[in-house]
Amino acid sequence: MTRRRDRAQPPLGTRRAAREFAFRVLFEAERGGGAGAGLPLGAIFTRAEGAMREGDDTFPPLSEEALAFARQLLEGLETRRTEVDDQLRRTIRGWDFGQMAQTDLNVLRLATYELLYTSEPHPPVIESAVRIARKFGGEDSGRFVNGVLGGLSRTLSGNRDA
Repeated sequence: MTRRRDRAQPPLGTRRAAREFAFRVLFEAERGGGAGAGLPLGAIFTRAEGAMREGDDTFPPLSEEALAFARQLLEGLETRRTEVDDQLRRTIRGWDFGQMAQTDLNVLRLATYELLYTSEPHPPVIESAVRIARKFGGEDSGRFVNGVLGGLSRTLSGNRDA
């Protein structure tokens, strides 16, 4: 009989997988009353990393490089959360955070951090965010996230040209 660990897929080294891992950790930290309620983001990351290493199917196995990238995203967002939220409030017209699905908001926060504070090219960041939104969000989440991040990317690109 093979154990789940023996059947496990090899670690994923993609940034997309790391972004999804970071999203899942952030989502757990943000939901009220859930298992992550009241815990610091770092503690939730450590718990998720442990579950991943134990072969928990909730988290796909990540390479060390991908895991480090996920940690970098979450730590960066935690440090820059106010600036990220301010940028989102300026970008999203007609919605406030209380009206938005928590899934969409967390996808947008991670991607906005990445667009603002990393040198990652915008298209793959946006594509990954849209995929995560489609996978975990509602019917219109992918379109909503794409529209917000596309507008933000154009604004940021315009500011660089100025």
